[in-house]
Amino acid sequence: MTDAQDRSSNTVANACERCSVRHRAMCAAVDFDHLGALEQIVSHRQFAPGQSIFDESEPADYVYNVSNGDVRLYKLLADGRRQITGFLRPGDFLGLVKQDTYAYGAEAIDAVELCCMRIVDLERLLREMPAVRDRLLDMSRDELAAAQEQMLLLGRKSAREKVLSFLLLRARHDLDLDEAESAALDLPMSRSDIADYLGLTIETVSRTFTSLKEEGLIDLPSAQHVVLPNIEAVEAAASAD
Repeated sequence: MTDAQDRSSNTVANACERCSVRHRAMCAAVDFDHLGALEQIVSHRQFAPGQSIFDESEPADYVYNVSNGDVRLYKLLADGRRQITGFLRPGDFLGLVKQDTYAYGAEAIDAVELCCMRIVDLERLLREMPAVRDRLLDMSRDELAAAQEQMLLLGRKSAREKVLSFLLLRARHDLDLDEAESAALDLPMSRSDIADYLGLTIETVSRTFTSLKEEGLIDLPSAQHVVLPNIEAVEAAASAD
C-alpha cells in the first residue's frame, strides 16, 4: 500500500455479494460462482473527506472501484495550480495506468469507501476472466466519452451551458433521462471544484446557479442538492444559449 493508503487502514465490511453498486462496477462481469475468488484479492478501505487516495506521479500499485462516496480527480499545473479533470461516483473505476505511476491525483470529496486491488492481481483476473476484460474496456470507453464531453464543455460552451451540461451529466449517472421528466441530484463538491472543472471562476458559477434558479430551470433546496424540475427545458437550454 502507498503512504496515503496506510493512513486509511480501517477496513470496510462490504462483501462483494452484498455490494449495492456491483452491477455498475467492473466486477459486474464476475459471476456469482467466482465472487469468492474476487474477494480474496480485494481489500476495502475508507477515506475521510479531503484525504488523498493517491498523488500524481506516485507509484501505481493499486486500482480501485468506488463503492461509496465521491472522488475528485486532478492534475497539477507547472505553476502549482490544480485542474480538476473529473468526478467519480459509486461504481466508477480509477487507477488504471499505462506507465508505472499515476497520471493524475485522486482525493475524497466526502466519506469514501473503495474496493482496492493490486494491479498484478487485476492483470491475472483479466487473463482468467475475459468477461472482466470486456467490462473494463467498456468502462474505459465511457471514460473517454466523458473526457471528450469535458473538452466540449471547456472549449465551446457558454458559462450557462457549461453549468447546465454539468448538471445533466450528473443526473445521467443515476437516471435514464429519456424516461424522466424531472431529476434531483446531489452535489457534494464545492462551487470552487465545479468552477475548476468547468474552467470558470467561482463567482461566475455562483451567479449562474442563482440566475438558473430565478429562471426556474433549477431549484436549490441546499448548496449540495439541485432539482431539475423540467429535464426537457434544461436539455434545450444546455445546447443553446
